[in-house]
Amino acid sequence: MDIRNIAIIGAGMMGKMVAFVFASKYRVVVYDIVAQDVVGGIRDSAKELVDRGVLTAVELDERLSRISFTEKMDDPLIKDADILIEAVFEDMALKQKIFKQLEGICRADCIFCTNTSVMSPSEISRDLKHRERFAATHFWNPAHLIPLVEVVMSDATSPEVAQVLMDILAEVGKKPVLCKKDVPGFVANRLQHALWREAIYMVENGIADPKTIDDSCKYGPGLRWPVLGPMENSDLVGIELTYNIHDYVLKSLADNHEPSYLLKEMLNRGDQGMKSGKGWQEWTPEQITALTTRLREYLVENAANDRG
Repeated sequence: MDIRNIAIIGAGMMGKMVAFVFASKYRVVVYDIVAQDVVGGIRDSAKELVDRGVLTAVELDERLSRISFTEKMDDPLIKDADILIEAVFEDMALKQKIFKQLEGICRADCIFCTNTSVMSPSEISRDLKHRERFAATHFWNPAHLIPLVEVVMSDATSPEVAQVLMDILAEVGKKPVLCKKDVPGFVANRLQHALWREAIYMVENGIADPKTIDDSCKYGPGLRWPVLGPMENSDLVGIELTYNIHDYVLKSLADNHEPSYLLKEMLNRGDQGMKSGKGWQEWTPEQITALTTRLREYLVENAANDRG
């Protein structure tokens, strides 16, 4: 399929930066019902990449020149889109309504994608006529700094459509992974929350405190994860050792199917994490700023290293 034009539905921060990603290679139109300076917003967010040398000012200008904005869903650039990505907030009825409208506007061969992080692409596309050209493309936030994008097949997505998306995402510098079945949490969130469940279980049962849990991840296995994934690690230590460890330890791991009572107690107290200043630990505004700044700098540094 000859891909030339990309359309983004929704000009929130995620939609803006997904547009920025695709503009490295393609012409992109961003739609929203509210008029706004999309290019200016992207420039502000991408400034750190120029400051760090990931992009030159000229390269940023060239990329931004390929992005336009429209308040008209029937804009010619949307009508002629080859790939369309919806990036509105997580509301099932709204997503279904938008794609129903778009099916009457876009070409029958336009690939439809939803940027949902949790909702079923099978359910979102339930009422569409051409369900085979629909899939989820889950960009992680911030979309221009996190390499991972999950391509999630619905119960009707054609393998050809999935492959086109994998190829295009790789072309614009992302690290796409294919989730072959529409399951809650897709791939990465299932892995992440399996770890969180075990972490919370250990706190709940007095095995370790929250800081110990975090330190155990950050200064131990977490250091290997950018290079060595769990399946590679299993091969590294050997399948026999993997089997023997699992035979011994799995029976003692958390297997609850409901959220921990600790989470419910925290919510009842109004402890919302950083939002309220207290969660598993207490947070001052200065601590929150320091941590989020450190994370942002780490992600930008990673992007710089990838370019280098």
